[in-house]
Amino acid sequence: NSVLLSNTYHGDKGILKFDTDVTEIQAEAFKGCSDIVSMTLPNTVVTIGGRAFEGSKGLHTILLSESLKEIGTKAFCDCISLRSINIPNGVTEIKKSTFQNCKKMLSASYSKTATSIGEYAFSSCSSLTSITIPNSVTSIGDAAFAVCSGLTSITIPNSVTSIGNNAFQNCSSLTSVTIPNSVTSIGASAFQNCSSL
Repeated sequence: NSVLLSNTYHGDKGILKFDTDVTEIQAEAFKGCSDIVSMTLPNTVVTIGGRAFEGSKGLHTILLSESLKEIGTKAFCDCISLRSINIPNGVTEIKKSTFQNCKKMLSASYSKTATSIGEYAFSSCSSLTSITIPNSVTSIGDAAFAVCSGLTSITIPNSVTSIGNNAFQNCSSLTSVTIPNSVTSIGASAFQNCSSL
């Protein structure tokens, strides 16, 4: 069963705690809650809805539950203080704009079962310096890593068949790209303005 959010938000400390075995955080549940700085999801959570934490500008530490199966569109978009993310193995799709504009994100560890990285998923994550895409991914969406200006290298695994339009556009620090034989389609402007290549 899906459980509506029942939580304790300790705004004075900026720590989000859950006092129940919640299974779903619904759409826009904590959108714009700028005072949250850290949260740990209970292992019962399987779904984070669209825009659930969008614009939570103070959020810098997240521990996602290993039981998580779905992260909605724009769930963590504009979380400009977020430093890193470890996406659990149950998540198969990184959706549109999930982590867009997380400007301070230094590292992202991906689900080993993810099959797609959606449009704008990590766009404008300007502090990312390297990415390891798992061998399960078959497609990289439009502008998925556009304007990741700190990104220096990328190895695209043999599982990928398509790279979307503008996928790595304006990655100005990118000096090394490995594209395997499996890729049959590279979209328009996929590496446009990668001036260090």
